[in-house]
Amino acid sequence: MLKLNRRAMIALAAAATAAISPALAQETTTATTAGVPGDFSLGSPDAPVKIVEYASFTCPHCAHFHETVFKTLKTDYIDTGKVQFTLREVYFDRYGLWAAMVARCGGDMRYFGIHDMLFSQQQDWAASQDPTEVVGKLKTIGLTAGLDQAALDTCLNDQAQAEALIKQFETNMAADGVKGTPTIFVNGTNVGNPGYDDLKAAIEAELAK
Repeated sequence: MLKLNRRAMIALAAAATAAISPALAQETTTATTAGVPGDFSLGSPDAPVKIVEYASFTCPHCAHFHETVFKTLKTDYIDTGKVQFTLREVYFDRYGLWAAMVARCGGDMRYFGIHDMLFSQQQDWAASQDPTEVVGKLKTIGLTAGLDQAALDTCLNDQAQAEALIKQFETNMAADGVKGTPTIFVNGTNVGNPGYDDLKAAIEAELAK
């Protein structure tokens, strides 16, 4: 589990776009009120079990969770209407923030598709020490998902959005006492970073109530 690097987080707002030059048939929802960015959710809002994951797109443990746990969770519980899944983004570094801005650029219909590509291709796009190269690879993911160059440039250069996302991230982390990623909540209970069997047991316990 990655721990929060607070100094890096504080620097994000100023550095968010410094390296950037202008140069599924599944229900998704996002709450956006008065310009405040919201979280994206997958699955039925009427599902009896609500799962919230705190995750960073640059966190290898999060990528592992999405490879080994999330896919089965989606098939067994989200697609069957038993679980609504919400991702709460965490930004340890500017790469993770930029990735989130690309995912959000796709809106409700593309967010989780881009989310899947960001995690599955994490070792490629997040490995470079060159911010310009990272931006280029993130844009390639966005283009593959159906976004156009102009939209991506606009999203990645939106400093106000970057600062709003960081403020939201700080508020959520503090409110829920989250110290690292991934951190999973099942109906409000922190279950840490469970394997699939442990997560299934927590879900089934809630369904049995």
